[in-house]
Amino acid sequence: MSTEKGNPRRKRGRSDAMTFLEKLSGGPLTLAKLLRSIREGEAMTQAALAETLGISKQHLSHIENGRKVVSPERAARWAARLGYGESQFVRLALQDELHRAGLRYTVTVDAA
Repeated sequence: MSTEKGNPRRKRGRSDAMTFLEKLSGGPLTLAKLLRSIREGEAMTQAALAETLGISKQHLSHIENGRKVVSPERAARWAARLGYGESQFVRLALQDELHRAGLRYTVTVDAA
């Protein structure tokens, strides 16, 4: 996790992309919204994605509807199972935990 200022140009581009994604999803991007988007984009049922992730359909439903949060460790495992890079999944999991705690911070994640 990093709090360093990066290249302002790069940060602005990322911010523009996030703004676009958030507009499409109707609010801040969360791990729940990312998982739902992946599932719908792949035309998967909740049951099929839940099986891939190793959880129950009900648990996935709770996550997708914002009733449960996912640990960063679990988010990293799921990224690997789904064939995605870990950093975005981990960042969103950490961001979700901070949001739930009422802390207004923005998380950035850099590989060590």
